[in-house]
Amino acid sequence: MTATARTVLGDIAPAELGLTNAHDHLFISSPQLPGQELDDPDAALGELHSFAALGGQAVIQWTPWGMGQRLEELPELSRRSGVHIVAATGMHQAKHYDPDELARAYTDLAAVFVQQLTSGPVRAGLIKIAGAFHHLDTHARYVLAAAAEAHHATGAPIGVHLEAGTAAAAVLGELTVTRGVAPDRIILGHLHRFPDSAVHRQVAAAGAFVGFEGPSRAHHATDWRLLEIIGALVDAGYGDRILLGGDTVTPSARSTADGPGMPYLLHTLRPRIERELGSDVAAAIFTANPARAFAAEWSAA
Repeated sequence: MTATARTVLGDIAPAELGLTNAHDHLFISSPQLPGQELDDPDAALGELHSFAALGGQAVIQWTPWGMGQRLEELPELSRRSGVHIVAATGMHQAKHYDPDELARAYTDLAAVFVQQLTSGPVRAGLIKIAGAFHHLDTHARYVLAAAAEAHHATGAPIGVHLEAGTAAAAVLGELTVTRGVAPDRIILGHLHRFPDSAVHRQVAAAGAFVGFEGPSRAHHATDWRLLEIIGALVDAGYGDRILLGGDTVTPSARSTADGPGMPYLLHTLRPRIERELGSDVAAAIFTANPARAFAAEWSAA
């Protein structure tokens, strides 16, 4: 079976993703961010155009089920911008949902994920889930189990929001040892928020992808260490496990407003990586690694 990347316009060869923003949001809403919803299609299109103008070719939207994915609007944005979009299903921490909606989804959570991965005019290409701060709570364990079930049914990769970059080993152990997911099907996100290179090397050595995201987050004081921790992974021989994304979650963080947004990855981070770590490292992070991370041998379930 041939691996493909599942975009909102259909499955494509992984290499066609090209220059990729590996973790971002075009639409998202949460009761934790009242009044900060990303829900404007025109603003999303503007951000995509800004990214494409610098050579960007693909964006992975990590917005999961129940958080304003706006799946039906993604194909038109992809067509108009010329940017491939991979959408997500999955579930975030419980605090991001209405309790009644959460209870209904709990009745067969894996089926919710599988349906969005395999059915309908717009299909997701990623399962996004989340851990808790420094541990796995009951909700996280339940969602991880459903994600693993959906992965085994479809082949979809699993992306994980690590709260403040913590609990990476616990998440990886739960998914791989307990649930039988191959480590190279797992992307562990937000690890730059916990800038411990020993932890990064540990999960990369196990075979997982290491996600660094969030230059849009003004309150995260670890961005200044980003090149240092990327360099440490490269020096340890794990340059093939690194992914970078913008993780824009509020309107003000977009480049079309007051923030760095998606273009920051290409006009600032990529040139700096090329200068300090080499063009081959930049090519791996932005092109080769996403092509492997977001490809799957899809099953019809």
